[in-house]
Amino acid sequence: MRSLHLAAPEDLPRLLPLVAAFHEHQGFGTSPEHQHDAILPLLEGSPYGAVWLIGPRRAPVGYVVVSFGWSVEYGGLDAVVDELFVRSAVRNRGMGSDALNGLAKALKEGGIRALHLEANQTDDTLKRFYKRSKFVTREGYAYMSREL
Repeated sequence: MRSLHLAAPEDLPRLLPLVAAFHEHQGFGTSPEHQHDAILPLLEGSPYGAVWLIGPRRAPVGYVVVSFGWSVEYGGLDAVVDELFVRSAVRNRGMGSDALNGLAKALKEGGIRALHLEANQTDDTLKRFYKRSKFVTREGYAYMSREL
């Protein structure tokens, strides 16, 4: 793994531009205030999730947000990759794969039983990327959401 760092409150100024770039790329339409308010609790130690910086801590090139939950099916704690972003200028250098694989190893050592993520099923490049990191599509299942 090249570098993966658990983010803390002092990383917020370096993290927020990455979050803004990802949200713009995805077309989420979130405001800077929304992004700030959604990220800050995770940096302050919320038990519901965490953020890791990808690349050098002083000049990160990406980030991963993980949310934690409980799964009866998997027999304990599980986690969801909520957001994964690497700047386009440094993609295809293995940093995203290194981050996912390093994160999976650390989470397993911390007692997490399964790691999930959502992938655009029409993006073959993205699906290949996740398959290289040992994620598999569960036949007959679709990640569904209900906004509350």
